[in-house]
Amino acid sequence: MARDAIALEIHDVSTFAQALRRALSEEDGLPGHLGLLNKIARAAGFRNFQQLKAQVPAEPAPAEPVSEKRLAQVLRCFDGQGRVNRWPGKTSHRGLVLWAIWAHLPARTEMSEPEVNAVIERWHTFGDRALLRRSLIDHRLATRQTDGRGYRRVEGEPPAEARVLLRRLSGRDG
Repeated sequence: MARDAIALEIHDVSTFAQALRRALSEEDGLPGHLGLLNKIARAAGFRNFQQLKAQVPAEPAPAEPVSEKRLAQVLRCFDGQGRVNRWPGKTSHRGLVLWAIWAHLPARTEMSEPEVNAVIERWHTFGDRALLRRSLIDHRLATRQTDGRGYRRVEGEPPAEARVLLRRLSGRDG
């Protein structure tokens, strides 16, 4: 069977899970590959997997708006080398600034607090690494173990505005 990427949108995951559990409990053993695909499709409201496969692809989501005014204001928080040189007053601006710090944290890597501090020190000049470290946690761009020892960048796609900011800052990296 070909491995096509098929989008499955589930509006009510609880109802989906109940329907799938019910269908699986009616089996004597585990269903085969196609049988499982059919059960998943039926739990999602389709007749079978073929109907799910034949569905019309959903319209692409509209592009996120990018505010050039906000980007210009946020870019003023960075020096010529792409380092944060002042902490913005607006929360929405802070979030964008934090994406720039996030981009320099190593992906899928557990770091100690001194290691995180070293990255932050390299990419800011106003002398408050604790503020930036805590803000990364508060904005859910990084996680910290409950004992405070291990830090990890949260993986994900930055929003459109942050992607534009990161592209513009990449030309400033020193």
